[in-house]
Amino acid sequence: MFMLHALFVGVLSCAMLVNSLQAEEIGVAELSKRALAGDARAQFELGFMHETGNGVGKDLSEAAKWYGKAAAQGDALAEFSLGILHSEGEGVEQDPVKAVKLIRKAAEKGLALAQYNLGIAYEQGMGSPRDDTEAVKWYRKAADQGLDLAQYNLGGMYFNGKGLAEDKAEGVKWWRKAAEQGNAKAQHNLGMAYNKGDGVPKDLEESLGWGPTPNTTSG
Repeated sequence: MFMLHALFVGVLSCAMLVNSLQAEEIGVAELSKRALAGDARAQFELGFMHETGNGVGKDLSEAAKWYGKAAAQGDALAEFSLGILHSEGEGVEQDPVKAVKLIRKAAEKGLALAQYNLGIAYEQGMGSPRDDTEAVKWYRKAADQGLDLAQYNLGGMYFNGKGLAEDKAEGVKWWRKAAEQGNAKAQHNLGMAYNKGDGVPKDLEESLGWGPTPNTTSG
């Protein structure tokens, strides 16, 4: 069985977007001082620390406060992170519509994780009308930046003909891109594709090379 799409990815994944926290270099006290002075990067980082409990006590309301200050200055990471908090109702009132508006702002600034999540919002109808064509558009933007999660989902859209014409070979191509980055679900689907000869020539040896897959009689 081919695996379904992944769902919203939140702030913990922002860790891979933050090359280094200023707090590691200047300390929490100085970071707080900069945040209070209006430094958007410091405000985001202080929010991130409060959300993750890294270096300070975990406090989602405080995280939302600092994300909000940075987002008001147009910081993409803060817009995205605050949007995720609104989508989950953590530290703020749950508001899917507001969540998508914030995530869209970050996506339009080119943040790949935000583009990926905006694609999910359109595909699932979370805080916005369902629109597979828009989902494909945003998955592609993130996939073109190399985000494996988006490559995996874009592969599924091609493979199943959602939001564009069905093209299983193109779907498998995107799964391969994600699989080569270590995405376990993409590896599973790539193995299944070779196992069944679906979108690629049947090749049981290649199928096994992508990890455990159901046997040839599975549905």
